[in-house]
Amino acid sequence: MNDQTFFSLLKHADEPFVGWDFSFITRTGRMTSGLLSWSYGSMALSLIQDAISMLDMGTGGGEFLSKLDPFPPSAYATESYLPNVPVAKERLTPLGVQVVQVDDDEVLPFETGRFDLVINQHESFSAQEVRRVLSNGGMFLTQQVGGLDCNGINEKLGAPINAEYLDWDLKNAEKEIKENGFKVLKSAEEFPIQRFYDIGALVYYLKAIPWQAPGFDMNQYKDELYAIHKMIEREGYFEVKQHRFFILAEAL
Repeated sequence: MNDQTFFSLLKHADEPFVGWDFSFITRTGRMTSGLLSWSYGSMALSLIQDAISMLDMGTGGGEFLSKLDPFPPSAYATESYLPNVPVAKERLTPLGVQVVQVDDDEVLPFETGRFDLVINQHESFSAQEVRRVLSNGGMFLTQQVGGLDCNGINEKLGAPINAEYLDWDLKNAEKEIKENGFKVLKSAEEFPIQRFYDIGALVYYLKAIPWQAPGFDMNQYKDELYAIHKMIEREGYFEVKQHRFFILAEAL
């Protein structure tokens, strides 16, 4: 294997990943995602404008939340990945959002009924704990990555699929939410396309989300990565299906 373009693209995937920001490969068009029939951002923005107190679960580096200000008088965000916490604080504190580091979604460090809005984008959650921190009539909005997300990557690499999340879909999430004191107001589930336009973008993505292919190592999958690289050269891209669903629920 003596393809300098291939090895150059792999080296380019070493760019540090900070916060929860994929702009290194999205703003350059190296990775793109298909459209959904809903906008989590638009729904969240509308709910935030009507809220008095809110919580954003799993804010990453605060990249997304920071674009939804102004915030209510009481606004909090949680983050479990320690390196993201100072990044989020630097971005969100000036906007009036208090960032709290958490270790377990099942134990949120807030009193019962503290919030009238909890939003959650691609973060795990305990429906019971979310209900506890929400006031009666409070709103819970979540967009989730389903268990079938991008499994085409694993299939092409010959890598094991993370079976822990295979059953995570709209049906099971709604069941959990309803069993814990919520009324589901709106929901939907879709499978948009995600495309990678060079092998470096794919490797960067896999390194940023290690749960997609646990234990991923470029050297272990070099032959499979090279085969994908040649496919991209022939067809222009490597395409897989995402798995997304959202739920808007009211605390009863």
